[in-house]
Amino acid sequence: MAHPAESVFVDSRQRLIEAAREAFLQEGYRASVDRIAARAGVAKQTLYNHFASKDDLFSEVARLASSRIAVSLEGGPTDVRECLLRFAATLRAKLLSDEGLAMFRVLVAEAVRFPALAKAFYEKGPQETARRLAVSLERAMAAGQLRRDDPGFAAELLIGMLVGAERTARMCGLPVRDPADEEVRVHRIIDTFLRAYAPEGTAP
Repeated sequence: MAHPAESVFVDSRQRLIEAAREAFLQEGYRASVDRIAARAGVAKQTLYNHFASKDDLFSEVARLASSRIAVSLEGGPTDVRECLLRFAATLRAKLLSDEGLAMFRVLVAEAVRFPALAKAFYEKGPQETARRLAVSLERAMAAGQLRRDDPGFAAELLIGMLVGAERTARMCGLPVRDPADEEVRVHRIIDTFLRAYAPEGTAP
């Protein structure tokens, strides 16, 4: 059983992360530490007891966002198509949602002024997601479910197919797809990827 003081520590940390996530999405990185602490219902010093700086807090928000996407590859079906379909739906739902696009805008807006922050976001967000996908694809290649190739490149290719053009469209204000069209698009992308990486000797 957790000690009461430990429970309070964990609870305040979670409230700070959630408050920071909401503040960054609404105000960008300029959101003040004072406002984040107030939103979480804690003293500013409590924030610094958990995080050395606002950069560290933002980085943790990015890491958790990444882990929620990447978890779709863990404990999933053994069928490679079903696994990738689930991953694709989760990735698009997160990155192309209003919240996902808002986080992307924050990153782009602050990348020039805070290159270290942008690098940390990339490493803990997109890069980690691509790495985990590459590990999953490498397993499928080793099992003969996919053609042997560079799994890192394959992961980058698939993520680009799933997000790239669509995110640009959403950032430019184009409407969200109808849910029925969304499902069809995800299936088409995954099936196109699987044809490109079909095992040697498999009919296209």
